[in-house]
Amino acid sequence: MTPLNQIKCFLLDMDGTIYLGDELIDGALEFLNTVKRQKKRYIFITNNSSKNRGAYVKKLNGMGIPACPDDVFTSGEAATICLNRVMPGANVYLLGTPALKDEFMEAGFKLVKNKTPDCVVLGFDTTLTYDKLRAACDFIRAGVPYYATHPDLNCPVEGGRHMPDAGSMIAFIKASTKQTPVVFGKPNRFIVEAIMDKYGLIKNETAIVGDRLYTDIKTGVDFGMTSILVLTGETTGAMGARSRIKSDYAFGSVKEIIPYL
Repeated sequence: MTPLNQIKCFLLDMDGTIYLGDELIDGALEFLNTVKRQKKRYIFITNNSSKNRGAYVKKLNGMGIPACPDDVFTSGEAATICLNRVMPGANVYLLGTPALKDEFMEAGFKLVKNKTPDCVVLGFDTTLTYDKLRAACDFIRAGVPYYATHPDLNCPVEGGRHMPDAGSMIAFIKASTKQTPVVFGKPNRFIVEAIMDKYGLIKNETAIVGDRLYTDIKTGVDFGMTSILVLTGETTGAMGARSRIKSDYAFGSVKEIIPYL
């Protein structure tokens, strides 16, 4: 655990940490501006691979949050970085949105449909069809390496509802093939390692901030990086007290972090 005044970069979850739906959390903008004034950095980190960095920047800017594409890092980008280390330019059978497909092609991968790929990659595919699932299962049963961008079972949407996320698609494929993927997103260390490499960050000068114990905080715990829980989203104080996953710090909101910077 590093004293907060020595942290030089904050890896920030978004929904539940900086905003809720389309509403800024009280004090979030003040926190971000304070980080900038102190010549420190923040990077928004998300498991949602259905959108690209541009879509998140548009949303953040629309809420008055200063951000550029280099300030956002998704599990989709983590997947491209990690896969390029082991199979650069590979033929990929990708279950993903057009935004994720663009990200993979820009990273030098070839997307294939009708021939055996080098690997199968599952993202949060809101364009999913039965034919896509069937083809993926056939490849996976045949022994093709299998990866997924993130493990979230559900994605929150407007009105407090949820829609099935990549984790639910993982469960479908597991029921059919008995196989589970290598997962790149939180809480797995791959996403943090990819961020560290891309931005040249130092672990003991970086902290992860989020509202979910089993993704945000567990990422920090498993990676040995300072973790900060905020109680503006999914986790309550009582849940934090009961959980075996313990953050280094806990605050009511990111606004409460400001005096410690």
